[in-house]
Amino acid sequence: MEQRRLGRTDVEVSALCLGTMTFGEQNSEAEGHAQMDVAFDKGINFFDAAELYPIPAKRETQGRTERIIGTWFKKSGHRDKVVMATKVVGRTVMDWFREGGETGQLTRKQIEFAVDRSLKNLQTDYIDLYQIHWPDRNVSGFGSNPARWKDAEAVENENSIQSTLEAMKDLVKAGKVRHIGVSNESSWGTMRYVGASEHHDLPRIASIQNAYSLVNRTFETGLAEVARRENVGLLAYSSLAQGYLTGKYRNGALPAGARKTLFNKMQRYEHHRTFEAVDAYCDLAQEAGLDPAQMAIAFAKSRSFMTSVIIGATRLDQLESDIAAADLSLSTDILDKIDAIHQEFGNTAP
Repeated sequence: MEQRRLGRTDVEVSALCLGTMTFGEQNSEAEGHAQMDVAFDKGINFFDAAELYPIPAKRETQGRTERIIGTWFKKSGHRDKVVMATKVVGRTVMDWFREGGETGQLTRKQIEFAVDRSLKNLQTDYIDLYQIHWPDRNVSGFGSNPARWKDAEAVENENSIQSTLEAMKDLVKAGKVRHIGVSNESSWGTMRYVGASEHHDLPRIASIQNAYSLVNRTFETGLAEVARRENVGLLAYSSLAQGYLTGKYRNGALPAGARKTLFNKMQRYEHHRTFEAVDAYCDLAQEAGLDPAQMAIAFAKSRSFMTSVIIGATRLDQLESDIAAADLSLSTDILDKIDAIHQEFGNTAP
């Protein structure tokens, strides 16, 4: 498995990262452990979680994902061989993350509470990459470079990026966190983080975790240059467009156990142009003799601004197939045909 440098740190992570948000909802503890065993054995040394998980976010399940990873660390003894990433929630009306029913925001007190709970859940005394799951401020399109701008109202008592980094600095100094990153951020927000770290001697963000797929290449509009020039590499989520780019939902199919079938929360992909784009990419893969999911992952992995592509699955055969994309290199001809499809359809599901 190819290893890539995480930002400007001395940490090397696998080009594919195991996403774990199904652990504790779609996957049991035993199934989660089996996925981590397979991923680790195949060379993946990078796991990603969040205090929010599992998905969909619910009061009664919050934290299960980290706890399942924690029991695997204890059982396997592999903690020192895994780069563990997790996240703290940004501003939210959800009131089950903090004691006393307080709604979430990025205050020092809340960040410190969150990291201590994640450390306990993960059964570890340090987190390799601690990420801000989404901004404290209101943003257009959840911060991930929306294709269309939407004005967002200002947040009352907004916690500044500098104050967030000051809290993170103390976590790094205490040894609880090694490195920090952002998620669902914009070009403006990412550069504000970089600027604050440079001007105020604060920790530098090593990565940005945003959506990136064949049907959502908005990261390329402004953030790709930021990632390249500032060494804030992309950790791509939804590279399979929440399963649509596997082709399993084509023609209205609803496979048993699939996320769309279980939760029906994937409306961002339910547009006729998105369906047409997915069909075009899946047809291209079929013509080239490629698995459509592997083609989508290999495309994301091939980008110069990519640090690691986060993959997730509910079944081991799905996971093993996705991991096999690590060895797939797409020809110039295939890449040109992908660009031609993108030119026709654009970013249909940002």
